[in-house]
Amino acid sequence: MSLRDRFLAKLRDRFADDPLSLRLIFWDGGAFEFAPEPRVTIKLRSPRLARLFVAGDIARLGQAYVEGEIDVDGRLQEVLRTGIALAERLGRSMPVRLTARLRAPRQHTTAADSEAIRYHYDVSNEFYRLWLDRNMIYSCAYFETGEEDLDTAQEQKLDHICRKLRLSPGERLLDIGCGWGGLLCWAAARYGIEGVGITLSDQQFAYARERVAELGLTGQLEIRRQDYREVPGQAVYDKIVSVGMYEHVGIANLPLYFATIARLLRPGGIALNHGITTTDRDGRAQGPPGGEFIDRLVFPGGEVPHISHVLYQIAGTGLEFLDIEDLRPHYPPTLLHWTRRLEAQREAAIKAAGEQSFRIWRMYMPAMACAFDRGWLSVYQVLAQKNRAGGLAPRPWTRRYQYLPALPVPLSNGLDWGDL
Repeated sequence: MSLRDRFLAKLRDRFADDPLSLRLIFWDGGAFEFAPEPRVTIKLRSPRLARLFVAGDIARLGQAYVEGEIDVDGRLQEVLRTGIALAERLGRSMPVRLTARLRAPRQHTTAADSEAIRYHYDVSNEFYRLWLDRNMIYSCAYFETGEEDLDTAQEQKLDHICRKLRLSPGERLLDIGCGWGGLLCWAAARYGIEGVGITLSDQQFAYARERVAELGLTGQLEIRRQDYREVPGQAVYDKIVSVGMYEHVGIANLPLYFATIARLLRPGGIALNHGITTTDRDGRAQGPPGGEFIDRLVFPGGEVPHISHVLYQIAGTGLEFLDIEDLRPHYPPTLLHWTRRLEAQREAAIKAAGEQSFRIWRMYMPAMACAFDRGWLSVYQVLAQKNRAGGLAPRPWTRRYQYLPALPVPLSNGLDWGDL
């Protein structure tokens, strides 16, 4: 039996009960349709791609798409539906969990993390500017109705974070993994804080410094090219925030990461960590075996724990939880906003970052939307406070302040003995 015949036989066998709406075009011009009027067309430019299909090597097939050896036509939602079906039914027989268990421990040194950050974020500021919002926020937005445009939803997220932290004029705020400086600039301009933002990305560092100067915030904000492990001091900051950064820390380094936050936070201070989590309690990958593609081409060294592990590590520092919010419903629409904007700027994106980078993000973002939608991943904001020696730090009685910012915020100041 020829390679093509074996390839088609495997696909027909795996999808006998649910035929794919797929047309395959082969390297020699021949074609095969699995259903009438197929909605997706995949063009294979080399016989070796059939071997990868037969082997169920989804990660290498993804890389072949990035390198232009595979072309795909069809609406993105149909392409993703077909891709997920192929991944689930053709993936290697070795389970994803076993693969994760056999993987060598990641080395999250300062140098390794810096290299990984530059790989992902130093693609091109212009590339990201094409499809991010006007504040250059690269994390999930916050929707109140689901009808908002991306700019509005991202600014709602910035305000939601600032209200949770109860920022006040003159307070010192540390932003760990400050990106292009959007949150820090928002907090300085609207809440009057003084802040420090740290990043390992050269391009983000340059952009954030320019943005701070453009907005006239140089006297309030400092941007550093610095690793979180190298931030000096003890009890230096009133508030600390980290949005979409701890995924780069490494699960083995989470105790150090949260201990660093606790060290830098003043007594009574508040910290907010916003990050992606897996829904597997063992902290291993969920969903189709496409994680190798992301690890290789999108987020080298990225690791996401289960929320229970995050909470365990934070609790180990002595910080006390004030609020835990699941934002999973907010990430799929954010990712689809980004995808639509990227599609609309295809030619400019290719000019800014190259064909391969465009193909990586064009595949990665809608795939991640599916991962959040199906519950393979989630994203949480965890708010915690450092208590004062010998007693409870002041805190609001309720959570209403997070949603009704115009109201005064009554605080509980600990045990009040009154006339007892």
